Formats: sequence, C-alpha cells, structure tokens
Amino acid sequence: MTDPTDAQVLARKLDAATAAFERWSRLQPADRAPFLEAIASALEEAAPKLVALADEETSLGEPRLRNETVRTVFQLRLFAETATRGEYLGATIDRADPAWPMGPRPDLRRVLEPLGPVLVFAASNFPFAFSVAGGDTASALAAGCPVVVKAHSGHPRLSAATAEVVQRALRSSGAPEGLFDVVFGTEAGRAAIVDPRVRAGAFTGSTEAGRALFDLAAGRPEPIPFFGELGSVNPVFVTEAAAGRRGPAIVSEFVGSFTLGAGQFCTKPGILLVPASAELVDEVPGAVPGAPLTLLNERIRTSYASALRELRDTAGVRVLVSGGHDGAGPSPTVLCTTSADLLRDPDTLIREVFGPTALVVEYARESELLDVARAIDGQLTASVQGEDDDTIAPELIRLLAARAGRVLWNQWPTGVSVTYAQQHGGPYPATTAPATTSVGTGAIHRFLRPVAYQGVPQHLLPPALRDANPLGVPQRVT
Repeated sequence: MTDPTDAQVLARKLDAATAAFERWSRLQPADRAPFLEAIASALEEAAPKLVALADEETSLGEPRLRNETVRTVFQLRLFAETATRGEYLGATIDRADPAWPMGPRPDLRRVLEPLGPVLVFAASNFPFAFSVAGGDTASALAAGCPVVVKAHSGHPRLSAATAEVVQRALRSSGAPEGLFDVVFGTEAGRAAIVDPRVRAGAFTGSTEAGRALFDLAAGRPEPIPFFGELGSVNPVFVTEAAAGRRGPAIVSEFVGSFTLGAGQFCTKPGILLVPASAELVDEVPGAVPGAPLTLLNERIRTSYASALRELRDTAGVRVLVSGGHDGAGPSPTVLCTTSADLLRDPDTLIREVFGPTALVVEYARESELLDVARAIDGQLTASVQGEDDDTIAPELIRLLAARAGRVLWNQWPTGVSVTYAQQHGGPYPATTAPATTSVGTGAIHRFLRPVAYQGVPQHLLPPALRDANPLGVPQRVT
C-alpha cells in the first residue's frame, strides 16, 4: 500500500511507536542486537526480489543495487555489534570525593539514553542504504528508538516491500508492535515532524526540502533535534606540484569520480581547482565519456537541467564539454572558470548540481587555493591532490578541516566507507547538525541524550553505571 498516509493512520502508527518505545528502550543494548541481525538476514534472503524492484523504479542497475544491499546488511550488523559492545553509552562514573579541589564531590554517574520515536526521511539516490532499512533506521533502532520512515516518492513500491521484510523479521523475533513502520506522502512527513510523539528527525536530500523540515522541527512548541544532510560541492584542491607530476591522471580520476552514479552522490566532487599554468583544462575533453547517463526520475532530470543552465549562464563561466540531453539521459558536462571569478561570486559558483556536471576552476597563484578555502561554506568533504613536500598543504588542510566533515589527501570522496571513524557530516549547509555523522558507528549518538544520576543507590542505577558492571560495558571511573 503506497497511497498517501492519512491523518488517522499516521496517528495510529505514532501511537504504536510511542508504546513500543516503553519496551524497546528498556531492553539492554546487547538484547537489541538479535533483532538487527534478524532484519539483516531477512534482507539478504529477499535481496533478489528487492533488487529487481529497485531497478524498475530507479534504473540504477542491478550490479550497483546488489552492492547497496550488501552495504545495508553490513550496516545493520555493524550496529548490532555496536549495541552489544556498549561503548557508545559513554558510561562515566565519578565516585564521591570529599577532597575534590572544587569542594566535596557527590557521587555522579552519566550515561546516554534513547530519545524516543525517530522519523526517518528516506533518500532517493540510495534506495537501500539511505532508505527504509538504511543507516538512519539501523542506528536509531540500535540506540533504543522506534522508527517511522517517510518513504521517498522515487521508489514507493520498493519502500513498501522493504518495510514488509523488516516488519516480518521483527514480528517473528518478538519485537514490540509499532517498533518500525512506514508512511507515504509529503503531507504525512510534514505532519509527523511536528507531532509531539516524534522525538527526532533524520533526513537525506535537497537543501530546500531539508531546510523546510529543519525549520518545522525547530519551530515546534518543544523543538526536537533534526539531523539533515542537505548537500555539498565537495571541492578538490590540486597543488602546482601535484598537477606537474600527475596532472592527466588527476583529471582522469576526477572525471571518474564526478560521473560515478551519474553524478547523483552527495559526495560527488563538483569543483576541481587546478593551476592555469599546467593547462589541465586541455586534458578534460578527452577524459570525459560521451555516453548518456540515466538519472533517477523525471523530477531530478528537470532540476538538473535547470541547475546546469543557471551555472552555465553565469558570468565568467565557459563550457569545456557540452553534454547532450537525449531521451536516454544527459551525458557529462564540464564547465570552466577562474578563481578570481569564483571569488567575486562564490554564492553562485560554489553550488551543488545534482547530476553529471562539474566546474573546473583555474588559479593563477597557488595562494589562491587558500583564498578559495576561506570562501567555501560548509561541506561534507574537501580533498587535496598534493605532494608530501607541498609547503601550502598544512595551512590548506587546516582551513578545509574548519569547513568540511571529511578531509581527503590524494583520494576521491565518492566512496563513504561504513566504519568506526567515518564522519559523514559537516557545517551548514552540508548538514543541520555538524557535530554528528550519518555514516559509521558514530551515527548512533544522534538518537541519544546524556543523563546524570547523582547519589542514586546501586540497585536503582541503570546497569551500565553500577559498580558491578553487569553488562560488561566500558566504564570511565574516577
């Protein structure tokens, strides 16, 4: 059933999620892990059917979609492991100390506890890994929070089918009713984000939609945290030494990265800064494939054409490679400008174009890399193609670290590994919550809040804070 969810049905689902929170949040973290494992196994079993359905709705191709299901299953199992280890709880114990330098210290114990039902807005470009059973869902469930997913309109049948797989796995494992559900339609999503039963929101999508939802979440009588990933240009800075030693290879790798997935990755490198003296723009036309690329849907095709036209028609921009727009989809486009023009109009030229377009920026002096680094706004990633003896590198990396969630050296940003140290976030407008990540085990912290217990008897403390440590979780004790 993919019809828009009406107000009465939405209310029932949110009531059920609220009731499920009472049971789910009281489970010890390790006891949630088998449920995540059950979802992972069910998705593995259903993968052939789901992949075929996803290909019908997104045209992303079965090889890419099969890889994405592997990532989705891995995320679920990684968060099952994270919950079992319990390190994320941050259990901290300060025992009473009458000689504490600031005066007698009471017994204080601090731990992270789940927020409540989470509303997840699924993404269009990753119909598995950032969608119904994706990283937001996995991390929220592991944290102890029920999940209601607002399905994306780009793949409604897949969303419904995936939700059925998840619900069946949870039901057969004895999970609380209402622990996981899905709703459809823009109005249902807008109504849910302002509903008092929802305690946090997570979003991956456009800046416009994400900002609108963020404003709704912040404008509630009781505001809630909203973790939105909104968009990024992901600039790449090429030093003079790197351009001189391996310029053609850098251009070739850049083209491969910005055209990957038809340029529909949030980490697509949209700007490449190169020294004019290296004449690397001459290498670009021969490196860019001319074959048409398939975009996700008609809405994205229309938005892409509009954004490309606006960027192409900006003063100071010229066309290096003019991509076609036949019935099969657009072929890649590469535009060119100078760092001087970019710095004169950064708001127009430093902008995300979701699709297979990139902007090459030529600089006259290497110091202009620092000027551009100071001018860019918040980014998911920023990359440097450099050499170990580059004298500009320390200052450039320092500036980029202040503006991006992930800084790369001689690598490309389109791969986002699901790991313990991953940071997929950044200052606004890349995200609405720059202190958090939506990829990697750190994502669990979005759906938790700290609670300190002062002078509470051992038997009334959460198990993670007791001296006996019955859960065996890491504790910091002073």
